[in-house]
Amino acid sequence: MNQGTYPLAASMINQINRIDMVSNNLANVNTHGFKQEDSTEGSFNYYLQRAQKEGFTPSKINEVTNTIPKMDSKFINAEQGVIMPTGNGLDFALSEPDTFFKIQDNNGDIVYTRDGAFKNLNGFLVDSNGQFVLTNDNEPIEVEEEGFENQISVTKIAYDQLEKYKDNNFKLKDDGQITEQLENNDRQLIQGAIEKSNVNSVSSMVALIDAHRRFEQAQKAVTTIDEMNGNLIEKIGNNNN
Repeated sequence: MNQGTYPLAASMINQINRIDMVSNNLANVNTHGFKQEDSTEGSFNYYLQRAQKEGFTPSKINEVTNTIPKMDSKFINAEQGVIMPTGNGLDFALSEPDTFFKIQDNNGDIVYTRDGAFKNLNGFLVDSNGQFVLTNDNEPIEVEEEGFENQISVTKIAYDQLEKYKDNNFKLKDDGQITEQLENNDRQLIQGAIEKSNVNSVSSMVALIDAHRRFEQAQKAVTTIDEMNGNLIEKIGNNNN
């Protein structure tokens, strides 16, 4: 492969990943409590310096491929979504951006969510997927009990301790830690309201269009280089004849 195509190919990979991420954000623009993902891209010098610190001696080909800017990581945008009143006594929103409801998923594992659109299933408080909402003692909550809302566990966790999980939930990273499990949720819960997604549909659409255009530009440049190489090879062949 011509060395000039490496940065173009890397750019195409970056934009494919970016398209997937932004498309997922847009698909969840109406998902309660959803937090959009953003990404960072490593610079040319960043990868070179990191390789040197790790004692890695790159070959000639790796000097090219490992210093091309790449999508370095994804991160969760922790900005709080708009709180919308619903009048439903089983809907709850969290007033602080770094707090979560505690849920027991269908595998029996504890996960965390900002989606407080709860319902009554056979007398127990469950999320939209029918999974138990838990107390601080990891027990299901009986809706029929007076003051059941006071039993809802509210847990403080920094977003860098979490990773996205299925069903609009989060789970602790392998080395993640809970900041605090609140003993009193009075000031944390807003009953009869829901937090909307924090995805900005307009800016996300602009980002999606930009990613598509960047991909197409890089693709066109690769095609142009291939055509130039083909013409050059043909001329060299003709001259040798």
